[in-house]
Amino acid sequence: MSRRGKFITFEGLDGTGKSTHLRKLAAVLRAAGHKVVETREPGGTATGEKIRRVLLDSATEGLSPLAEMALMFASRAQHIAEVIQPALDDGKIVLCDRFTDSTEAYQGSGRKLGSEAVLKLHRVFCGDLQPDLTILLESDPAMSVGRARRRNRRTSRRQHNSSNKTASKHADENRFEQQTRAFFARVHEGYLAIAEREPQRVAAVDASGTPAQTHRRIVDLLQRKLRLGRN
Repeated sequence: MSRRGKFITFEGLDGTGKSTHLRKLAAVLRAAGHKVVETREPGGTATGEKIRRVLLDSATEGLSPLAEMALMFASRAQHIAEVIQPALDDGKIVLCDRFTDSTEAYQGSGRKLGSEAVLKLHRVFCGDLQPDLTILLESDPAMSVGRARRRNRRTSRRQHNSSNKTASKHADENRFEQQTRAFFARVHEGYLAIAEREPQRVAAVDASGTPAQTHRRIVDLLQRKLRLGRN
């Protein structure tokens, strides 16, 4: 029987570089001989990607906070069953862009639904599954959100001008970036509260420097916390 793999999640506001640093870390781990699965939430499966389009499209502005949270967990339950748990059982390292901490920060704190509801739903839909390590990328909220808004506008323009109409149809992922400054302040505080509550699992990494500096901090953290050397 193969040993259980490691589950590592990246968290933080949009615009902190989660996707970029996840890919960089995956390359380092593969170079060290590890089998790595890269995935994201919401999404990660065919069903999850359909749910992602509903959740992130700015045209879905009328979605209630409770419906939003329910859809997040529906995507997550399928993601765990189809991708995450099989990879862990096979001894692989799973790198995931967002997990339940995002729901607690965005819906629990940002939408004011509270942490208790999120954690109860996590137990129902996710069982005992928790990341071995959560990397919380920390930078100024206004700067991060501004970067995410500019990125999404560029993506939308590129897809709109593209001859690939199928791609342009689902290019809009701006719904959360349209929220108020107060909303993102609550999300940020929610993340900090999670890190304070679970310091053994959640490690904040300063992402305000250059991408190379942040990457170095992440690699050092991983070696210190999980001792993932060559396989």
